[in-house]
Amino acid sequence: MTVEVRPAVEFEDVRAVVGPKSPQANVCWCLSYRLPSALNRELRGPARGEYVAGLLRSGIPLGVLAHEDGEPAGWAAVAPRADTSFARNRKIPHVDDLPVWSLWCIRVRPSHRGKGISHALIEGAVAYARAQGAPAVEAYPLDNGDARVDLTMAYPGLRKNFERAGFTRAADTTSVLSGHPRVLMRLDLR
Repeated sequence: MTVEVRPAVEFEDVRAVVGPKSPQANVCWCLSYRLPSALNRELRGPARGEYVAGLLRSGIPLGVLAHEDGEPAGWAAVAPRADTSFARNRKIPHVDDLPVWSLWCIRVRPSHRGKGISHALIEGAVAYARAQGAPAVEAYPLDNGDARVDLTMAYPGLRKNFERAGFTRAADTTSVLSGHPRVLMRLDLR
């Protein structure tokens, strides 16, 4: 098995991991934290995918994709926090004024799970942010301890996976997802 993580630039690869099975379905496309609330509610069905395609054409950093033996296997959303709703989020605190990048979504396709893809995605997202000049990367994973997590709601990742990648707890949050508190984890890249 060969896993390669690289910036998300190909729409079809992004669609394979975060897009819907049916083109008319209304799924996140990993836009919910990227868009203002009104626009996020307005974009429905195929319009969400079209919006992602436009972002990719414009060169805006969306995240990274893991490819296993050349096939799209996973996704991690990473971008400057200032370009996300985390810049204004009242439940996720700002530790300081450093222009950090946020890593807020990790998704591994079902046929690729259990192979360490999520760990490769965290490392790849950090490498991408570092290459773009990010001074630090923040994540907002679930602090679930040993409790099981519904995979649908595990998209922010798990605290232990970020600790394994060298992130440390920077702050508590008041955000709770699927019954688990989220914690602000940070990796300093300076």
